[in-house]
Amino acid sequence: MQEAKEEPGVITASCFEGREEELIGLFLEIELCEKALNQYLEEKKKVFPRFYFVSNQALLDILSNGNNPEKVDEYLGDCFDGMKGLDFITDDDEPVPHKRAKGMWSKEKEYVPFTEIFVCNGAVENYLCDLERTMQSTLRDILEVAKGTADQWDIDKKRHDWLEDYCAQISLLAT
Repeated sequence: MQEAKEEPGVITASCFEGREEELIGLFLEIELCEKALNQYLEEKKKVFPRFYFVSNQALLDILSNGNNPEKVDEYLGDCFDGMKGLDFITDDDEPVPHKRAKGMWSKEKEYVPFTEIFVCNGAVENYLCDLERTMQSTLRDILEVAKGTADQWDIDKKRHDWLEDYCAQISLLAT
């Protein structure tokens, strides 16, 4: 840098003795770092395959904020189609960052409460796998109830009133 300061011309500064070898060495080190980073990201994608749907930059942000689920929440819509985010429990006695969720929001602003409180614990790729299972079991339970109540349309509730009790996809599937 001192030499570049003394001689600010690019052509002259790049022609110093040994400069080419130094630049080639730095380039090889950068390539090695990129390869190691891509390998690391690939390992994380194998644990949670939905990471394939996000860019490497977004994945780095997710992994670096794994202990802050509220920051990871910004990317859930990229990982899960139709999902906007989680509904975190934000009571006064809850520690920050909030790690407990009581439900989820869709991109269409529909709310689905979880059958039990979901806690974001451990590595981000692991708790996202747990979140996926929680979402599936919650929707399965809601669908079971929806199907049971759909059989009683004309007895308990009219169909157009019944539709308001469930999110659109559950209503469609139960119908």
